[in-house]
Amino acid sequence: QVQLVESGGGLVQAGGSLRLSCAASGHTFSSYAMGWFRQAPGKERDIIASINWTGASTYYVDSVKGRFTISRDSAKNTVYLQMNSLKPEDTAVYYCAATLGFGLYSRMGSYEHWGQGTQVTVSS
Repeated sequence: QVQLVESGGGLVQAGGSLRLSCAASGHTFSSYAMGWFRQAPGKERDIIASINWTGASTYYVDSVKGRFTISRDSAKNTVYLQMNSLKPEDTAVYYCAATLGFGLYSRMGSYEHWGQGTQVTVSS
């Protein structure tokens, strides 16, 4: 079983930056592909970015390409989401997720383990 704990959310002005962290414990972190999702009020939970088990491959949804960067540090069992040039429409609860596998995964159903979420609010 993998436990995931997100941190780093908060309130930021439009154009600002935040870095989210997701600390994993309980199993071999390096065996897991990781993803970041977000859910705005009244909307579905959607993929933002994902990273494969080595960190060599990444995926981004079009709306965050060039602004967000996903990375992982296996020594720290942590995956990060660096968010720059934030917009009010980025306001949501952000979740990290983990799945055993060697691929790159963008569907919610591909992930078995989820964190509790961290709120990101971007003011205009």
